[in-house]
Amino acid sequence: MAKVLSADEFIKRAESTPLLDVRSPGEYAHAHIPGALSLPLFSDDERAKVGTLYKNQGKVASVQKGLEFVGPKLKGFTKFALKLGSEELLMHCWRGGMRSSSMAWLMESVGLRVLLLDGGYKAYRKMVLESFDSPMKIILLGGYTGSGKTELLLQLNEAGEQIVDLEGLANHKGSAFGALGQPDQPSTEQFENLLFREISRLDLSRRVWVEDESRNVGKVFLPQPLWERMRNSPLIRIDTPYEIRLERLMRDYACFDTEGLTASIKKIEKRLGFDKCKKALDACLSDDRELAARICLDYYDAAYGSQLDNRFGSRESLPSVKMNSLDGKETVSELISVADSISFKE
Repeated sequence: MAKVLSADEFIKRAESTPLLDVRSPGEYAHAHIPGALSLPLFSDDERAKVGTLYKNQGKVASVQKGLEFVGPKLKGFTKFALKLGSEELLMHCWRGGMRSSSMAWLMESVGLRVLLLDGGYKAYRKMVLESFDSPMKIILLGGYTGSGKTELLLQLNEAGEQIVDLEGLANHKGSAFGALGQPDQPSTEQFENLLFREISRLDLSRRVWVEDESRNVGKVFLPQPLWERMRNSPLIRIDTPYEIRLERLMRDYACFDTEGLTASIKKIEKRLGFDKCKKALDACLSDDRELAARICLDYYDAAYGSQLDNRFGSRESLPSVKMNSLDGKETVSELISVADSISFKE
């Protein structure tokens, strides 16, 4: 009989043991435990039919229909699992019910040991959401658009500092142009799952660097407790000259096609204003991408400067570190030095 593990134990075992998600393909695609392999007992259509039968005719009729669907697939399920080369498997469905227990019985019939998630994916999600209430010693990395915050964040990690790369997890660089060149964004639920995995690997007694972000990163949203903690965390401002920031934007975005760039500019038309938006679009269409970048950069500078003033009283009162080139390696040691002087509230 399959052993049942708590969500915490289950996730720890998943670091070294194959994990099979037997929910439907649609459930898995929407969100899943990072690293899980999809081995659906039912297709999306089959799951819907079984559920309808259960509702209208009861358990016996739905189980019989389920057996009808599953029967031809049994050999394929076992072949998939045996090819993983592990004598032990982790497995879950939505609530830890019939789908996972039935699949566990099948796998054990071919000599595999199965460990089930108590309460299924639903229990895992409860643990994920509760985790965002945990205290974290966050230092925000702030600065105007093009300051090089993401590059510095990754360099801090290379220097031994702990980071959470929210934009990397969200597949989005944060601005109206942030989706250019990026893979499709995960759902907010999947983003939370990825974020939970990153945070669970950190030593929360040490500081954690996070880029200063809006509540949303593209189409995904930060968990409310984490967002509130970030809003109350100390911020170090990266002070990068305008022309270097412009150079970075040209390097990172001028390579994209005109259609993608103009679509991104149109996203901020209301905030940019009709005249400035038209000027930026015309510049882009006439291949004067630097002028378009300057117009957008001026808008983002004004917006972010206002936000800092509203949050901290004055942006000039914030500790800052200068970054006078595209290479931030020299800036990292100074950032760490400034961070060492910051005290965290207990």
